[in-house]
Amino acid sequence: MPLKIRLARAGSKKRPYYHVVVADARSPRDGRFIESLGSWNPLLPKDGERVRVDADRVKHWLSHGAQPT
Repeated sequence: MPLKIRLARAGSKKRPYYHVVVADARSPRDGRFIESLGSWNPLLPKDGERVRVDADRVKHWLSHGAQPT
C-alpha cells in the first residue's frame, strides 16, 4: 500500500483549514486516512502558530515508506 503524507482540506468556503494526514495514495483528498499528524491554518498571521505537526510521528511514517507531497 503506497502511503502519502498530505493535506486534507477542512473548514468552510473561503475559510480553509488543513489537516496533515497519512493516507493511502489511492484514497481521495478529503477521504479516508490512517493517522492525523497535525494541522495548518493559513488564515492565522505568519508570526502565530499556523502549523502544528507531530515531528516524531512524521519521522516514524517516513521510515515506513510514506512519501511527503
